[in-house]
Amino acid sequence: MSRESQRRLAAILVVGCACSLLGSVAAAREKPVARLASKVFTLQTGDGEASLPIDASLDWSAPLPGVTRAAIVFHGKGRNVEGYYAALVAAARIAGASTSQTLTVAPQFLRNEDIEAHRLPKTYLHWHGGGWSAGEPAEGPTALSSFEVIDALLAVLADSARFPHLREVVLVGHSGGGQLLNRYAVVGRGPAALASAGIHVRFVIANPSSFLYFDDERPLPDGSFAPYQAASCPNFDRWRYGPADAPAYVTDTSAVAWQKREADYVAADVIYLLGEDDTDPEQVDLDTSCAGEAEGPQRFARGTAYFRYLQRRHPTGFQQQLWFVPGVAHFGNRMMDAPCGVAAIFGTGKCATVQPP
Repeated sequence: MSRESQRRLAAILVVGCACSLLGSVAAAREKPVARLASKVFTLQTGDGEASLPIDASLDWSAPLPGVTRAAIVFHGKGRNVEGYYAALVAAARIAGASTSQTLTVAPQFLRNEDIEAHRLPKTYLHWHGGGWSAGEPAEGPTALSSFEVIDALLAVLADSARFPHLREVVLVGHSGGGQLLNRYAVVGRGPAALASAGIHVRFVIANPSSFLYFDDERPLPDGSFAPYQAASCPNFDRWRYGPADAPAYVTDTSAVAWQKREADYVAADVIYLLGEDDTDPEQVDLDTSCAGEAEGPQRFARGTAYFRYLQRRHPTGFQQQLWFVPGVAHFGNRMMDAPCGVAAIFGTGKCATVQPP
């Protein structure tokens, strides 16, 4: 499939129970997911159909004129979509969001092991390892980037015939999902379609293991920044940590293009949501590669350092925000249903620990 045909993909939602697709769990290289999302999102591509499990609060295959806000949550490494979706729904309930005016969505990016364990049809998209969290192409049935999947989801929301009164879309990602959103917010094409339709986009990036840096500077223990010594970690600036060797989705890799992406990113509505207790340097899912460690010893330190890094590079016009969630470590549900999480996603209430610009 050509890259051009991939960019021309059109997305439709096929609503139905995925229960009939469940099979016996086979031995796998990593434990497969216990549950698939309850619906199926189908993308029409030049190579035919490509499917993705998804949870959604409303049937959005038909027009939804009453919907004014949509919130999409992206799961972490474990792909446990049911927990993330339940947390998003709980946050909406706490916010008092109308179920008829608010669409909640949770896509599920599967690994090869999940396809085998649940005996899914060949049309289901699947990635090797955690490649989906960095925008890498799927291993099958076609080489769609996870970024292209997000583009397709947002294209549905940008359809004014289906969502004539939609005014805001909030993308929420925790852990691996936070890594996905940080990179997508820099290079993704979908938000432009929403902006053209007059729909505001917010990114809520929670507790990722690493971030995309725009040059070779990295934080030092004293809080300053300096060029990283590449001899100790030659791949420190390779994608997903830096722009070098970005996936095929990123078609223009010129310096000018990256400068524009950075300028657009820092002007975007982005809230970094960090658990104040997410400070374990040995947490089981923490990126402990040399490139990950170059960004800081643990997630809280990496998040605060990245925010300072962007502030230093953009002393004027910087629109992003840094919020802390007290008493929470690496738990997606507690991040979302905390007062700061509810305020970040649904704009209800306030966060008492918003960090000064």
